Amino acid sequence: MTASHRTALSTTAQEPFWLDRPEHPEPLPRQIGDTRTDLAVVGGGYTGLWTALIAKQRDPARDVLVIEQGTCGHAASGRNGGFCSPSLTHGLANGLQRWPDEIDTLQRLGAENLDAFERDLENHGIDCDFARTGKVSVAATPWQADALRASVPVANRHGEKVEYLEHDALRGYIDSPLWTAGVWVPDYALLDPARLVWGLRRACLEAGVRIVERTEVTAIDTKPADLVRLTTPYGIVGARRVALATNVFPPLLRRLGLSMVPVYDYALTTEPLTDDQLASIGWTGEHGVTDAGNQFHYVRKTADNRILWGGYDAIYHYGSRVDDALTQRPETFDVLAEQFADTFPTLGDVAFSHAWGGVIDSTTRFCMFAGTAAAGRVGYALGFTGLGVGATRFGAEVVLDLLAGASTERTNLAMIRRKPVPFPPEPARWVGIQATRWSMAREDASGGRNVWLRTLDRLGLGFDS
Repeated sequence: MTASHRTALSTTAQEPFWLDRPEHPEPLPRQIGDTRTDLAVVGGGYTGLWTALIAKQRDPARDVLVIEQGTCGHAASGRNGGFCSPSLTHGLANGLQRWPDEIDTLQRLGAENLDAFERDLENHGIDCDFARTGKVSVAATPWQADALRASVPVANRHGEKVEYLEHDALRGYIDSPLWTAGVWVPDYALLDPARLVWGLRRACLEAGVRIVERTEVTAIDTKPADLVRLTTPYGIVGARRVALATNVFPPLLRRLGLSMVPVYDYALTTEPLTDDQLASIGWTGEHGVTDAGNQFHYVRKTADNRILWGGYDAIYHYGSRVDDALTQRPETFDVLAEQFADTFPTLGDVAFSHAWGGVIDSTTRFCMFAGTAAAGRVGYALGFTGLGVGATRFGAEVVLDLLAGASTERTNLAMIRRKPVPFPPEPARWVGIQATRWSMAREDASGGRNVWLRTLDRLGLGFDS
């Protein structure tokens, strides 16, 4: 860590850029006393709020209650990079590997979901800077460039009109001495993640959804025949149906305990940059950028011309520990600041305004899963693995279909019918994840996929953020 990097981080606010806003809504009251509802949604992030809003769209007379342990958007929904992919499967390659027979259906459903996402934003007046800006995926090594080049015909066969970029073509989108090639993905959106969750919260309230915040659900009892009972410190909620949208937090259903692991991801934002500074790196458009490494970065501009620079480290803590203290990790911020200066030397003296982390619900198949329990009275949609901004809306539709007992194109997908392979218990979980992280770093450095990673490939297992 050089003196210039320390200076760049010396006045950084240790909180998410997106949430550091005067328009942050005031917390809603806690749940006080016992209550009953038709549908209780546990979790007030994207998945929970989409579930509540779509439930009211389907049946305006239905009583819906969202129960949030903190405030809506305080966790992953307010801390992510705001990349909104049309993919439901963490990208085409992952979906094609796992569900080749239905990949074209998954691609179509993903595109339809993103269209519906945009329509809902317009219909509910949610101003979250949503724009289909496109994205460039860039390569820093010859083997990454080869992989990107090979991905283009595959993507085009499955409906993605992408373009391979080299030399001046790439520099027309982004210019770094580290990046040698790229792929332009035009159908990709960016948005402001906090304004999205606050807009969904407002839309839910306007639709008649009840929302209580700072109310933790500590237990679920599915034995009563009439109502599922949710215990909170302030009273009992009885619900005809329950949707669990709890991300990495305790899923209440014990059987889900090994389905996900919490992975901490970190990001920085710069101070606002001038047009000349952005032009010095060739970034005159509004598109996002990701790199093609296993330990990848995601990069974008904000509405006030900051650069958000995040990713690389994906940190798992023994025992699946989740703690607000883990959202700050100075050693990762140091690495990110140094990597930023190496990637954009003309911006090496730029200061960073905010540094933060968030926790991701990672699964062995890198994308969401859904299902039911208690004879169909409890549903869940979880495990979005860092690409859930768009897919959470699809997850909400799935869980509502499942709770209704409906057979739909969504619920009949193998992706929904088959659950991810669980992670092993500790200490095997920690050992396996560390071995995978080490192996992925080695692959980024050398281009060779070792025996451990090839074995995971054959078993259909993985670890990602």
